[in-house]
Amino acid sequence: MGILSQQEAKKIIDKVLSFSKADEMSVSLSGENVGNIRYARNAVSTSGDSRNVSLAVTAVFGKRTGTATINEFDEESIKKTVARAEELAKLAPENPEYVSMLGPQNYPETKSYADSTANIDPDKRAQIALDSIDLCRKKSVVAAGYLEDSAGFKAIGNSKGLFGYYKTTSVDYSITVRTEDAKGSGYVVRDFNDVSKLNSASLTQTALQKAMASTAAQAIEPGRYTVILEPTAAAELMRNMMSNMDARSADEGRSFLSKKGGGNRLGEKLFDERITIYSDPMNADIPGSPFVIGDNTVDGRAQEKVVWIEKGVVKNMFYSRFWAEKKGVKAIAAPSGFIFEGGTESIADLIKSTQKGILVTRFWYIRDVDRQTLLYTGLTRDGTFYIEDGKIKFPVKNFRFNESPIVMLNNIEAMGKPMRSGGNMIPPMKIRDFTFTSLSDAV
Repeated sequence: MGILSQQEAKKIIDKVLSFSKADEMSVSLSGENVGNIRYARNAVSTSGDSRNVSLAVTAVFGKRTGTATINEFDEESIKKTVARAEELAKLAPENPEYVSMLGPQNYPETKSYADSTANIDPDKRAQIALDSIDLCRKKSVVAAGYLEDSAGFKAIGNSKGLFGYYKTTSVDYSITVRTEDAKGSGYVVRDFNDVSKLNSASLTQTALQKAMASTAAQAIEPGRYTVILEPTAAAELMRNMMSNMDARSADEGRSFLSKKGGGNRLGEKLFDERITIYSDPMNADIPGSPFVIGDNTVDGRAQEKVVWIEKGVVKNMFYSRFWAEKKGVKAIAAPSGFIFEGGTESIADLIKSTQKGILVTRFWYIRDVDRQTLLYTGLTRDGTFYIEDGKIKFPVKNFRFNESPIVMLNNIEAMGKPMRSGGNMIPPMKIRDFTFTSLSDAV
């Protein structure tokens, strides 16, 4: 019962709303089929498959709200859930920031569902794992990987006539390859909506090559270096920055977009003029949700294409409906995924153009240092290499870094072709004066 059709979902939502005695009521109905397989030391260790459908009902009396959830759909259970949500709403304190629910909306038809992914079975997962494991066994290295696939739906509705529905699929795959002496490590992670785009053998080959090449790593002095960040390395720093483009945080002085003396920095040029970032739920590479989804409650705004940064200038920030109403502006939703425009070069091309620098496969254990400047610290991992005269010369020991994506995006020297990473499109980047503060002995 993991995936309901639009008609089935609408029938349940209409039934919920028919029992409502509240001033307003919203319904969120979702379900998914999730499968996974995990392997370590060149052998499958666990696998699983689960299915679930859940219903969340939010009742509103004035500015008091209450939410109840359930995963049973007989009439009596639904009645009890509606009554429970209404009971909780009457007991709740008033929410001074409550904004009345939206009426009917026009939602785009996104292409986030692939039959190939929805039809994955245990044999398919086993074959994906085997293609990776066999390669590592032949090369006498050790693989540890994880695959998770899902197919699901989301439906929303409310007492003002709003209704939305969409289906989605996703595949997440990661592979770590270690040499037998554990002195070399390589890593690759990819995500897709369509599993036919996943080639575990090819991705494993990349991780394997990095593992073999990263043995006998040499220590070099920390400091400021030109770096080439693979998309996996840049992804989390970029996600952190994009998640901090909230207008309210900026207006209240809690953000890198806050202006001294009050207000925000909308319209200001904060980055290199080559930086353009936008979101688009209709993008073929990272198709998104057609509507805004809350945790259990319904927001209901239609997602649309939004340019966040254009040629280095901050063009938009996201607003909650409450904050937008207070400021008298359009309520723009936070992006579910973003597209960072890049160039056409490959990582190999960026390496060839580098006199001296460091190639970073990925960062991990990233933590905040200063929220208002977005200064972060973390470590390199799973393949860090020294570049000289356009060639990789030798592997280097891992570094701790202290850097802000704000500074990073002002020190851009070149960008390559964007690739999908964590549901976003991010290019490899060549950046000058990236700050490494100390060495790490971890592989």
